[in-house]
Amino acid sequence: MLSRQAKDTIVKGLIYFSAASTVGILAVILGFIIIKGLPGLSIDFLTRDYEDNTTYVYSELLETQEGNSTEGYSERLGITLDFDEENGLVIAEIDKDSPVRNALDGNDEKYTVKKGDILTRIGDLRIDREFKELDSKDEKAAAEFVQKAIDEIDAVKEDSVRLRVVRIGGGIVPMAVTTIYMIILSLMIAGPVGILSAVYLNEYARPGKIMTTIHFAIKNLAGIPSIIYGLFGSLFFVQILKMQYSLLAGALTISIILLPTIIATTEETLKSIPKTYRESSLGLGATKLQTISRVILPNALPGILVAVLLSIGRIVGESAALLLTAGTVAQIPHALFGNSASGATLTIKAYTLMKEENDLTSACAIGIVLLVIIIAINVASKLITNKFLKKKGI
Repeated sequence: MLSRQAKDTIVKGLIYFSAASTVGILAVILGFIIIKGLPGLSIDFLTRDYEDNTTYVYSELLETQEGNSTEGYSERLGITLDFDEENGLVIAEIDKDSPVRNALDGNDEKYTVKKGDILTRIGDLRIDREFKELDSKDEKAAAEFVQKAIDEIDAVKEDSVRLRVVRIGGGIVPMAVTTIYMIILSLMIAGPVGILSAVYLNEYARPGKIMTTIHFAIKNLAGIPSIIYGLFGSLFFVQILKMQYSLLAGALTISIILLPTIIATTEETLKSIPKTYRESSLGLGATKLQTISRVILPNALPGILVAVLLSIGRIVGESAALLLTAGTVAQIPHALFGNSASGATLTIKAYTLMKEENDLTSACAIGIVLLVIIIAINVASKLITNKFLKKKGI
């Protein structure tokens, strides 16, 4: 038989082993994501659209003396051109007073040409065709390629020139914007419903079968897999209500997922408010509604904010439900529902990058962005909680 000391030593060892294993697993996961994703992180990755964007623009030309455009610089457009082995003719620099900053697209709307844009056509000169026939390793041929483009600009007799500009994609801006839209819309729907439900359960509902049933339903809602919510949202919001794959369909589905978290967290916060607050307010002649709105909810605000922050983390990390309701298109939604309302969040895009394109680096780079967001949310939640406890003197 083992002695009590030996048993205590074994139990203590198991406790330390479990703690070390948990930390180790977390470190391995974070390390894998960071190591694989860091090569894919860049300013362009964080600031560009996902898809390449091709636009025909018209730019005015400056009056200059013939022959002044040299060494990759076009005086008539006020830009410096460079050769890129992968993309061809790249705008390397743009003067402050360059006319391309005020270029117009085919709808006569302003289109600001930016540094890093690719020129594939200048007037009648098809830059893209000549680039395909060019030996990109030949430095002399590359220099002649750039100079030919500048000569074409100088040869234009009109006051303006037509350019075909390609803005290279590969960024996460559409998914980031869609994620922000999803957070705002979901919280606008779930926040008021969840908070008011918690107020009812804590301030109005009497103990009994109805309250027990409601709590039972809330606990079960919290335990249902998100794919089930996605199937419901796809059937009800997307098909029956004909919202199609859209921002609104996704937000309504996510709102149902958030309700248990918001209700439970808010209710616990309301329970922590001392009864003397209610009694004092009612004793001074305030109605129950006035007491709730002016005394209870203001004091419960830190806890409600924690519930909101936790909900944001759930929205950011959700994938299954949004995959079946919001869609996988890498674009910024321009409506709440309909053909132009579909959009992929960061989590959905990370999933499709791995499943459909086998792009581990970009998927892990998005994973790093998501980790930063989640960590920031957890830190904010902790700070709010600590401030609340400090205020209470706990």
